[in-house]
Amino acid sequence: MIKLRTILAENIKTYRKEIGFSQLRLANMIDSAPNYIAMIEAEKRFPTDSMLEKIAVALNKEPCELFLIKPMQKEWQKIILEEMGDFITQKLNEV
Repeated sequence: MIKLRTILAENIKTYRKEIGFSQLRLANMIDSAPNYIAMIEAEKRFPTDSMLEKIAVALNKEPCELFLIKPMQKEWQKIILEEMGDFITQKLNEV
């Protein structure tokens, strides 16, 4: 079972990096210290509900998105594209 802290930590870090924010920039946006963000991402602290809302707003996400378990999107995309390619090749060969 995946821990809630782990999901939260990974999502905050992922979303933060996706938009090019450092821990310092995120901390400044939520009026906090950079080590607070580092501690959340290291699973050593768990933010309050109001701090979760601030983090979500800063990352342009809904608070609930911080707790979603993301599927391995890139791996699924690769598999789907390979299967589509095989299907198209098979149909072209039939013509």
